[in-house]
Amino acid sequence: MHRYLAFLLLLIPFPAWADAPPLLPSSVREMLEAAIANGNESEIATVAKIAKQTNPASAEEIQRLVNSWKDRTKATHDTIIREARFSELWTGRVEAGGFRSTGSTSEIGLSGNLSLKRTGIQWSHKLSASADYRRANGVTSRERYTASYEPRYEFNSRGFSYGLAQFERDTSIGYDERYTASAGIGYKLILSTPLDVSVDMGPSVRHAKYISGERETKLGARGSMDLVWRLAPGLTLKQLASGYAESDVYTLNSLTSIETKVATRWSAALSYNVQYESETLLSARDFDTLSRLTLTYDF
Repeated sequence: MHRYLAFLLLLIPFPAWADAPPLLPSSVREMLEAAIANGNESEIATVAKIAKQTNPASAEEIQRLVNSWKDRTKATHDTIIREARFSELWTGRVEAGGFRSTGSTSEIGLSGNLSLKRTGIQWSHKLSASADYRRANGVTSRERYTASYEPRYEFNSRGFSYGLAQFERDTSIGYDERYTASAGIGYKLILSTPLDVSVDMGPSVRHAKYISGERETKLGARGSMDLVWRLAPGLTLKQLASGYAESDVYTLNSLTSIETKVATRWSAALSYNVQYESETLLSARDFDTLSRLTLTYDF
């Protein structure tokens, strides 16, 4: 009889709960849920990392909670973008700087930049405008204004196509007006937490009206490189370079800046701009440089 009972016990399946991983302690779960409720991604990642280290047997459950939050956040984000009008969801930045000197020489210099950006699921749009003005002893030595619109379509996390429409006025070079149109493809070479690097290239057409009244239109090629290096929390190095190559005209522009946060929305930046314009109808140009110290506000 006893042998028969022992045989029956062997046939009974082992309880499913016996193989189940230990439940996540309520205190750890509450801490992770509180971080998720705050919605700060870096805070959630930190709490989840510590929770996995102290509760390795519950690592899968912890990751499921984090993944569930990410899925909900992405779904909400995508819904907001799809339902928003084109005039909504724009972010922007205003940058301004200048100087004034009097005495043996009277000089004034002003510079400003405005940029607006709207990021969608695959499309993004960027509008920007800038102005540099310098006048000394009644003579204007620099007068440069630019405005541009750049739409971008992302194929995936790295590849994209772009379009560009741009207006320039630079009387020191001899351009009263110059219009540029370009389209092409680009690729994000490096995409990481500390460093982002992307490049793009495509054909271009530029139409120039000189201050002398002469006009010319030229076909060429355009390329650019955008680098953002986050050196430390609140400290960022940026490098934006672009170039145009046409039959007998070459244009290079490089802007290097180092930016530091001074408040939640305020930053201070020191920048160095190098511009090269090869021979035009009016003059031959070498490198032109401009250093600026500006204050920036993000909104």
